[in-house]
Amino acid sequence: MEHVKIFQPTGTLDGTKASQLRREISDAVAEGAKTVLIDLQGLTFMDSSGLGALVSALKTVRLSGGKLCICSVNNQVGMLFELTSMNRVFEIYANQAEFEQAVLSQ
Repeated sequence: MEHVKIFQPTGTLDGTKASQLRREISDAVAEGAKTVLIDLQGLTFMDSSGLGALVSALKTVRLSGGKLCICSVNNQVGMLFELTSMNRVFEIYANQAEFEQAVLSQ
């Protein structure tokens, strides 16, 4: 699992936390992470700034030639993704095990 960085935000992903997550992902990419997994299992709520941070992180990772995946999406976040069509933009997995099987076994 080298070059894989996993982020697990908890609670609410809004303004301040979103900016922090975006910075952490940029730093991980700068340090050589090629695959980034954002595990949303501990997330209870995400607003538009949280979604914006994920989109920004996706662009950062793709620009470096990497891959960004998301797993363990709850109903609220899933609904937000569907309403904004982000469920078609992000690679979304049911959980970390499914991610590992699909992405890391290649």
